[in-house]
Amino acid sequence: VGTYLISTCAKERDVNDGMLETGAPVAAAPKRRSTNWIAISSVVANVALIGALICYMPATNADVGAAVTSRIQAPRVRMAQQQFSMAGRRASSTSFNRKTSASAQSKATVATVALDAPVATSEDTMTWSPANGHDVDAGMGQVHKDAAISNEVSPVMAQKNIQRPVIFGVAADSGCGKSTFLRRVNAIFGTTTSKAHTPTGELITTICLDDFHTLDRTGRKDTGISALDIRANNFKLMADQLKALKQGRAIKKPIYNHDTGAIDPVETIHPNHIIIVEGLHPMLDKDVIESLDFTFYIDVSDPVKKEWKIQRDMIERGHKKEDIIASIESRRPDFEKFVEPQKANADVIISIEPTKLDVAPEEAVKYLNTRLIQKENIHGVRPVYLFEENGANVDWDPCAGPNAMACPYPGTRVRYYQEMHGDRQASVVEIDGVFGEIEELFLIEERLSNTNTKYFGELTKQMIKNKAAPGSGDGSGLVQALVALKMRESYERFTGRTIQVPKWGLFLDEY
Repeated sequence: VGTYLISTCAKERDVNDGMLETGAPVAAAPKRRSTNWIAISSVVANVALIGALICYMPATNADVGAAVTSRIQAPRVRMAQQQFSMAGRRASSTSFNRKTSASAQSKATVATVALDAPVATSEDTMTWSPANGHDVDAGMGQVHKDAAISNEVSPVMAQKNIQRPVIFGVAADSGCGKSTFLRRVNAIFGTTTSKAHTPTGELITTICLDDFHTLDRTGRKDTGISALDIRANNFKLMADQLKALKQGRAIKKPIYNHDTGAIDPVETIHPNHIIIVEGLHPMLDKDVIESLDFTFYIDVSDPVKKEWKIQRDMIERGHKKEDIIASIESRRPDFEKFVEPQKANADVIISIEPTKLDVAPEEAVKYLNTRLIQKENIHGVRPVYLFEENGANVDWDPCAGPNAMACPYPGTRVRYYQEMHGDRQASVVEIDGVFGEIEELFLIEERLSNTNTKYFGELTKQMIKNKAAPGSGDGSGLVQALVALKMRESYERFTGRTIQVPKWGLFLDEY
């Protein structure tokens, strides 16, 4: 039967080939006697197997070869779109739609720095040029006259094997928890930084943008210009030095002394794997934004901000309560004008406000409702969502039902939904109320998707590790940890590298 079918198939292929060449019709095949259906089934199975191999193998091989070639070439096209220039800007020939598809978001974004300057062999051999903005005078003279940029690529790039510096921008008003958040970021990356004015470690350097103030404390008092006002900040210098760091160059950066209120002499800062720029205005100036890879805004409502600043400034700085409240109120107009608009430029917003749970009005500010607002982005960083289906609205009480969390008053609610922020769709995870035992947070963790944890339980263990940090007993700390995980995911996507995380304290392994 096999020989017969092969012969028939070959004849049919020859006839078809002849028809393609001459256009002659093919005569109808003579009718055959009816056959047992079991025999027909056997014949059909052999036709499907042998006929496909004999008749169509050439075409199939060609298709497969084309498909393989396509899979090899396609990533090169995507990588070319995502390349960064020395200025930290995406290639001008490529434009991106903010609303990327799910398939596009799943692809890694890898870019390198094209070094267009000689590499210094040591810090001593580096030469310097004045940075743009070094001559800015806001009324106190050229306070940044010594600010400079190295003419060579920093030797640190080779010493640390830095592929390219990844720069994150974190915007928030004073007293909104930036320091606590950055400690959680270091913990997620498994690294530490120095206690210097500009904290630096093997992996992360954190630059405070207060260093670009053009007026010292006395100057602001004399002129009536607040630190939030754009006139009190050197954005030209800020943009030029961040661009230089992205190029792999070192900078001589000014220092604003928070203890004395004075502008101190410059310090030398080298590029690092990750550079976090935090302060009042990282996403206000378009030239500064050009150097930022991913942006975050910490949005603390007025009642919570007032409570936090009173606690911090009275305990840590010895300020009087009435002076703190007066300062908050005097800063409000400039905050609304110069700081708050940056929410529109942020990829992720951490929103902290009084609870929505059923408590007395005077107690609302004691319990926090924290929202993780994740806007659609062009970087392929996926949003965290609750349960299994992205897009469904969820309002869940983790304190109810069997095997629930033990929640003290006023309880805990976890919500998930989507909303619009400007022209960008956002996925929102909302955590309201307080936790009982932090060790039980794995009940929430197992219901979250796209957290970018390396293993189940990592999020809970990070919360336990930082148990004494502010916000560890409510959603503000948990959301900060989730955002730190997104920063780690972003770094891995932008560089193609993987952060290795040890599995310490494996108490959850039997779960």
